[in-house]
Amino acid sequence: MHVVVPFDGREPKTRLSPVLDIEERREFARAMLEDVASTIESVGFEPTILATSDVDCEWPVVVDERTLDAAVNDRLAEIDGPVAIVMADLALATPDALGRLFAAGGDVVLAPGRGGGTNAIVARHPDFRVDYHDASITDHREIAHDIGAEMAEVDSFRLASDVDDPADLAEVLLHGEGRAAAWLREHGFELASEAGRVSIER
Repeated sequence: MHVVVPFDGREPKTRLSPVLDIEERREFARAMLEDVASTIESVGFEPTILATSDVDCEWPVVVDERTLDAAVNDRLAEIDGPVAIVMADLALATPDALGRLFAAGGDVVLAPGRGGGTNAIVARHPDFRVDYHDASITDHREIAHDIGAEMAEVDSFRLASDVDDPADLAEVLLHGEGRAAAWLREHGFELASEAGRVSIER
């Protein structure tokens, strides 16, 4: 199975701008990418980084400056055989969580994200294509249905927890064990309790 990891190396994680400047966002996004790619490798697959610009890393890189949908759908059309798409901001992903995703049966396997997104996909049906706009999990369910694909979903806290907003950083500090969590601690972030909820402070 080919495993593709889309990655924006130019303007990553703009919603983290209230707490990270552009260079910090690039460094943090890179730390999350390395966590995800290493975890994929640990379960026996070599990831290909599908990046908006060149990335100096130990894994193969395909540069595609187009939109996420266009870049991913071209890979789905070009690659013969099953393809997994795993987002680069799944800083909490573990070998067990990804192993469950890759082992799940079905022509299309979806890992829903919080808020209606789709954080990971295994596509075994040759006609499946992605549509990441808005509530993409509902779109991907409909696409799978329309092409007659047998669909499965993986319910996983680890795969549902992508990192987009400052509040998500608390989850990384609480549950992360890799480079992303270490990067946050090295740059002065720590957990704080406010009104019964855990947040971050710097």
